[in-house]
Amino acid sequence: SLRKDHLFVKVNCAALVPTLIESELFGHAKGSFTGAGNRRIGRFEMADGGTVFLDEIGDLPIQSQAKLLQVLEEKTFERVGESTPMSVDFRIISATNQNLPRKIQEKTFRRDLYYRVNTVHLNIPPLRDRVGDIPLLVRCFTTNFAEKLQKPEARYSSAAIEALSRYPWPGNVRELENLVERIMIHRFGHLITE
Repeated sequence: SLRKDHLFVKVNCAALVPTLIESELFGHAKGSFTGAGNRRIGRFEMADGGTVFLDEIGDLPIQSQAKLLQVLEEKTFERVGESTPMSVDFRIISATNQNLPRKIQEKTFRRDLYYRVNTVHLNIPPLRDRVGDIPLLVRCFTTNFAEKLQKPEARYSSAAIEALSRYPWPGNVRELENLVERIMIHRFGHLITE
């Protein structure tokens, strides 16, 4: 894409403090609120020409969703404490583990925002529904952690891979990644049998 040389700005919507969401996304002017000692550039301004990744968008509070929708529609916003609109050009990618149609019915996610961010929908099934990926992920994570830790790779017997494939992985891919990291820390260079 033409945006590949510009910033990719990640925003974890679940981790944003509700009282500071606007400041994080739009930035703020110096002195606009208690503790605002300096002018701050927000995530949307940082991503001008690039991409904003809104992770866990389903956890964004309903009152912030209208402001987000306005920015997505108009590509303009004002920093907190300023009245001059800023124009930005960015691509948006969003992800969630929430069932957004259900959240719309529960009135905790805006229907108009859903249709705005749901242009191209990719549904990635949980790891337990794609066990064929487990050997590939184990190999990838093992190689990555071996490089990071500068240790020899652990090896896995077919029985170990079968045991990993039978496990339901409630923590999904992150749980598998953490397990492989623990194995690499404690059992690097060993054959993992089960």
